[in-house]
Amino acid sequence: MREEQVILVNKNDEQIGLMPKMEAHEKAVLHRAFSVFIFNDKNELMLQQRALSKYHSPGLWTNTCCSHQRDGESNIEAGKRRLHEEMGFVTELKETTSFIYKAPFDNGLTEHELDHIMVGLYNEEPSINPDEVESWKWMDIEDVKVDMALHPEKYTAWFKIIFDKFYKHINLVDNEGNG
Repeated sequence: MREEQVILVNKNDEQIGLMPKMEAHEKAVLHRAFSVFIFNDKNELMLQQRALSKYHSPGLWTNTCCSHQRDGESNIEAGKRRLHEEMGFVTELKETTSFIYKAPFDNGLTEHELDHIMVGLYNEEPSINPDEVESWKWMDIEDVKVDMALHPEKYTAWFKIIFDKFYKHINLVDNEGNG
């Protein structure tokens, strides 16, 4: 099987090429990505614990799912595809914002991504893919904020960045105009 390609972009999110995923992470090249945040009716966030076999950030807690868009795939299509692949369900998603971040890892790889944040609503239990996800839980968004401050080592780099800088864009109640 051919290695997955990521979409290389400039800072304006204009596609400038394709590159194998590992090469992009080895060279720290800016590429398109997305992060999905699923909430339930209680405004609890569905967190996933990354599988222990992941090549970076294994066993760390993070947002519901994240990955890279494929060539020709919209952000929403990519989010729904990966949500189904990792968590075993699909729901409607809404794009809220995007930002660029760079996070080096201990294994020599670097995430340098233009990350599109999407939110959705779901009230059932997921059917997790054990190749991707070790565990999952619902957590009140305020409790996530407190726990992340007390135990930052338990969370992925991008999740901490998103939570710190873009909290208002991931709070579904605020996005729906109910809060």
